Amino acid sequence: MALSVLEDEIVAAVESLSEHVVSLNSQRILAHPRRGIVPMEGSGSGLLLDKDGLVVTNHHVIADATHVRVTLHDGREFQGEVIGSDPATDIAVLKIDAGVLAPAAFGDSERLKVGQVVLAIGNTLGLPGGPTVSTGVVSALGRPMPWSQFVFEGLIQTDAAINPGNSGGPLADRHGNVIGINTAMVPFAHGIGFAVPINTVKWVAQELVKYGHVVRPYLGVVGVTVTPSLARVHDLKSDRGILVVQVQPQSQAQRAGLRAGDILTRIGDRELNGMRDLLEALSKTGIGSTAPLAYRRGRNELWTQVRLEEAPEEAR
Repeated sequence: MALSVLEDEIVAAVESLSEHVVSLNSQRILAHPRRGIVPMEGSGSGLLLDKDGLVVTNHHVIADATHVRVTLHDGREFQGEVIGSDPATDIAVLKIDAGVLAPAAFGDSERLKVGQVVLAIGNTLGLPGGPTVSTGVVSALGRPMPWSQFVFEGLIQTDAAINPGNSGGPLADRHGNVIGINTAMVPFAHGIGFAVPINTVKWVAQELVKYGHVVRPYLGVVGVTVTPSLARVHDLKSDRGILVVQVQPQSQAQRAGLRAGDILTRIGDRELNGMRDLLEALSKTGIGSTAPLAYRRGRNELWTQVRLEEAPEEAR
């Protein structure tokens, strides 16, 4: 592709997409030990999700906010109502009463390829004059968030510049189709940013609008992925699977007979090579359904049946 053609595509994509990007300003009230009650301002980005005023952004942009002000591309400002928020994927949905709006066009994040050109657009550093645009490529797919407690492990890694204020803004392909929502950058690294895939965003947003939270099946175990080094250190009889560290009291895992030290190897027809496999398998299993679960206890290969229930609020 000629460079001029690519440039024209990117310019057209930015012009189209900018109309659907919103700026968010949030206010939190903090208790300071010496200064008393202190208001704290924050900024971020969002994306118009539908024509009725639903806006998707990051959970961390609006978490604990008392007020969220949403500014549209044309300068109009509205008070945002938080419909729901999901810390596990860092996705939140707001609602504004702004009449009929034009939502963004969405791509298919399952079809992304490493090396694909992408655009990041957002309210970088809260600078006036409209959103900031950066370009890059898809650096990797299916990434966990390094050095954090973020549990979602299917992130898009990109080298498009993502800075404070970009959070909640879109990551798009060169045609302007949104393929992710920017969620974080690594402050001590260069050229490393992350976005939540848009297919995940749409599913989470649908759950938040319907229930106010994401309905997830719950097994009731705390576990870690078994690696060869972990197997050697703890003299495990398997070098793959999920080592159960803790079984939650009164959980379905406890009722199924699981114990700390067991190694989960399969649920249904899904082989469990790590925590990501378990999370994905659980997300595709309905609440109230029963699934066969294979595990190792010492040298014994065992099976049990586990009935999945909705995750309690503290485990979402």
